[in-house]
Amino acid sequence: MSAADATILLVDDHSVVREGYRSVLQKQPGLRVVAEAADGAEAYRLFKSEAPDLVIMDLSMPGIGGIEAIRRIRQWDKGARILVFTMHQNAGFAVQAIRAGARGYVTKMSPPETLVRAVMDVLAGKIAISPDIDHELALSRISGESSAADVLTPREFEVLRLLLAEQTTEEIAETLHVSPKTVANLHSLIKDKLGVDSDIELVRLALRQGILTQVDLGEA
Repeated sequence: MSAADATILLVDDHSVVREGYRSVLQKQPGLRVVAEAADGAEAYRLFKSEAPDLVIMDLSMPGIGGIEAIRRIRQWDKGARILVFTMHQNAGFAVQAIRAGARGYVTKMSPPETLVRAVMDVLAGKIAISPDIDHELALSRISGESSAADVLTPREFEVLRLLLAEQTTEEIAETLHVSPKTVANLHSLIKDKLGVDSDIELVRLALRQGILTQVDLGEA
């Protein structure tokens, strides 16, 4: 598909951010923002009702995060074109997003022209990765430690994200529409896969791998 008359769904929990990149995108001939969502669940509903040509997806949002939303959208429509636009300058998040079905990953530290170029590339059926993430992916391949991104499925990674946000088993079950037993089993499986015995060790590993930051801990 070309960019001519391409429709876009913007997904970000900050309205000022959506407003900023809506302005950038709509200056490009042939691009039209047709819907906006503030969380993953709303993104999934709007994708089904609006059928946009492209979804631009943030990752960290209340409730269902971007990776889980990508997974659900791609289950609904295998041909969905999704471009991640996020603050996470971390190879682990990029790996998980692509594994869930995203066709591109651009960080919010990138200049506007990088986002626009990525939009055009994904609409054209290409994979688009911003240069800073390309560099992080290369570095991650030469590090010795097995990362969470390498061993966890997108669903497991989403449960890990919610656990690190200090959500209870019951809260996670409600968010993901699964049973508390399923969440408990996934919690145990995540620890087994990552080789940790406790939630404290899980937090330490997440800090070490950049999945969780000291800023996140301060906000918790």
